[in-house]
Amino acid sequence: MHVIVTSFFAVFLAEMGDKTQLLVFALAARYRRPWPVMAGVLAATLLNHGISAWVGSLLGAALSPKLLEGLLAVSFLGFGAWALVPDREEALQAQSRFGPFLTTLGLFFLAEIGDKTQLATLALAAHYHDFVGVLAASTTGILVADGLAVFLGERIAHLIPARALRMASAGLFFGLGLLALAAWMRA
Repeated sequence: MHVIVTSFFAVFLAEMGDKTQLLVFALAARYRRPWPVMAGVLAATLLNHGISAWVGSLLGAALSPKLLEGLLAVSFLGFGAWALVPDREEALQAQSRFGPFLTTLGLFFLAEIGDKTQLATLALAAHYHDFVGVLAASTTGILVADGLAVFLGERIAHLIPARALRMASAGLFFGLGLLALAAWMRA
């Protein structure tokens, strides 16, 4: 259960205010068809995070637990610092003849490559050695965070400042990093 809760909240908070969440918001506003956009997010996340969780599981099996604990601590502290940096506004004007599902699938998959949520999924899978649990929780975290953007978007955007979301995400990663660092030092 710990792997599910940790993975969900790590990815959920990292996605809040992220460029991929802004992309989904823009696509939902453009197409005015939330369900195909969310289906595209689901398909892209399963593919992208599936690869990350698989690679993380392989690394977890190949590396010593002590080394993994240290790498997890360093990566979470790095993700915390990364979360403090606001995403640049990028051109989200997707002109596509492929419709909301395929456009979302393609754009979200590409935008997610190298993103902090993808790298967090890799690190969590390496640490927990639980491909299915990490993939399920990270995918759910993405869907909940992006679902807020798609379904509530403009209604709640003004209630929660992006800076507060970045601070919460950074705080979670710093906390997880310090816990992993303490476990590494005890080992």
